[in-house]
Amino acid sequence: MNYDQVFDSAIERLHSEGRYRVFIDILRNKGAYPNARCFAGHNGPKPITVWCSNDYLAMGQHPKVIAAMEEALHNVGAGSGGTRNIGGNTHYHIQLEEELADLHGKQGALLFTSGYVSNDATLSTLAKILPGCVIFSDELNHASMIAGIRNSGAEKKVWRHNDVEHLEQLLAETDPAVPKLIAFESVYSMDGDVAPIHEICDLAEKYNALTYIDEVHAVGMYGPRGGGITDRDEAAHRIDIIEGTLGKAFGVMGGYIAADTRIIDVIRSYAPGFIFTTSLSPVLVAGVLASVRHLKSSSIEREGQQASAAFLKKAFADAGLPVMPSTTHIVPLMVGDPVRAKKIADILLAEYGVYVQPINFPTVPRGTERLRFTPGPSHNEAMMTELTEALVEIWQRMELELRKAA
Repeated sequence: MNYDQVFDSAIERLHSEGRYRVFIDILRNKGAYPNARCFAGHNGPKPITVWCSNDYLAMGQHPKVIAAMEEALHNVGAGSGGTRNIGGNTHYHIQLEEELADLHGKQGALLFTSGYVSNDATLSTLAKILPGCVIFSDELNHASMIAGIRNSGAEKKVWRHNDVEHLEQLLAETDPAVPKLIAFESVYSMDGDVAPIHEICDLAEKYNALTYIDEVHAVGMYGPRGGGITDRDEAAHRIDIIEGTLGKAFGVMGGYIAADTRIIDVIRSYAPGFIFTTSLSPVLVAGVLASVRHLKSSSIEREGQQASAAFLKKAFADAGLPVMPSTTHIVPLMVGDPVRAKKIADILLAEYGVYVQPINFPTVPRGTERLRFTPGPSHNEAMMTELTEALVEIWQRMELELRKAA
């Protein structure tokens, strides 16, 4: 076996399909988001504007968050000391779990090192605990949910995206006696659409199924206190397990679940992804704690972000750019080809100082490659107008179709 040849061939396949990923060398400018510096391919850092960050509300730059992290660093040092089993529960962790449980109206919460880990660890553990469990998974669920379901070894039934009739069909044909878990997201980040949460909960009650919702692209963003779509739609009490991230709208790092104390204790006691990994640095947790507390009482960031998203969607549509329908803060622009998507992104960065990452397979299906913009409260109308003009120029240069405004 020529190992080098196998590895080279694997990478070459990505290049030939236009799917080879290049990660930008970047530093954000503290207090000046979305301004940043790009270091790749330049003589010294080049000023750029970031358009694709998941720090949706710029909370990673918020003075309260930075001050809390600096205070924690000086008070307790950098690391947590190991797993919570060995190093103990840093008091910051206890406080944050209490805040997250309160945010979602649940009895308890449990912190993980990332949203990926919280999905993988929780779903795989739940299904192993429930004998003969069948998991019903939306076909567009995130890779971390798919990994957790696969790692559980449970039977999986995939239902068509947001199709509650198909979900009910699958539930109805399943043995009523077996445990059932319905796993879905609130906001689907590549298309920007929202799950019919109450309809799904109606089916869960009818067929005696547990519900598990991934709110990673919604926590902090929706609801009067930032509890997500379940907060906005007054559905949190109907969901058994709410999973979220601390690395997007909350601006720092980590993942969590919120549920009743019985479920929390089971996951805490059985999930390897929780038990056997070093806990989050107290510095990070202190920052998230400040962010969650702030967004519970402030809607300024959410309102600013929604206004920016609405402005950019309209600007794209008025210019004839192929903006995809979206009812959320996600602004996807359809390209439909991986090579073209990469080329457009490269031109934007090199000539216009605009950073947006192309989204290719397997994140989205082949033929639906796109650019995904996430304007935030700090992106002003002048920036969005300049971005739109740049995209129109590139579309014309590449002889791509612009839609005529109705």
